[in-house]
Amino acid sequence: MKNYTITVNGNVYDVVVEEGASGGAAPVKAPAAPKAAQPAPKAAPKAAAPAAGAGSIKVEAGAAGKVFKIDAAVGTAVKKGDAVVTIEAMKMEIPVVAPEDGTVASIEVSVGEAVEAGKVLATLN
Repeated sequence: MKNYTITVNGNVYDVVVEEGASGGAAPVKAPAAPKAAQPAPKAAPKAAAPAAGAGSIKVEAGAAGKVFKIDAAVGTAVKKGDAVVTIEAMKMEIPVVAPEDGTVASIEVSVGEAVEAGKVLATLN
């Protein structure tokens, strides 16, 4: 299971997504009432060998969708929680944020590209 925080019309919801073996959509559980807007705790990034020219910190898509906007260019300094890429899923714009402070080392996607959950969208140093 994965935990996500989603903002809809200014209301913040914590959701839990169960990953199934089938290729279909996973069931989503959401609270009945929104909670006050606050940043969700983020898990530490996974350590892996970066691609050539890429940074060591991965910024991954939390949900499948289409890249709507690139919010930070290569070389831009970002703080934890700053939007790096925005994806669109089910007519919602979902910002994908920096898991920690850093500098954008690479952008791995382009506007309009379809992405799956877990795909690396950008890297940070």
